[in-house]
Amino acid sequence: MSDQYTLFKVLDVPRVTEKSTMCMEKANQMVFRVASWANKPQIKAAVENLFKVKVEAVQTLMVVGKTKRVGRFQGQRSNWKKAIVRLEHGQTIDLYAKS
Repeated sequence: MSDQYTLFKVLDVPRVTEKSTMCMEKANQMVFRVASWANKPQIKAAVENLFKVKVEAVQTLMVVGKTKRVGRFQGQRSNWKKAIVRLEHGQTIDLYAKS
């Protein structure tokens, strides 16, 4: 997992919602949208290398896209993969810091 290009492809975006903010504050967890082909060791390596933190555990789940309707046309949003990453005690990721 030393390929830097692959590390950037694994993590897509951090999910900033009310629920993910509660996870950050109470359980020291971060929520990311990740590539659908990524597995737990790849996600852990990507977070550790990109953010320079220690990861304790990774939980993943597939989010099924909702069926949407516009008039008489019906479609479906894409399925995507969510990763909940628990950081070790004392580790933080600041998403709002200016670089």
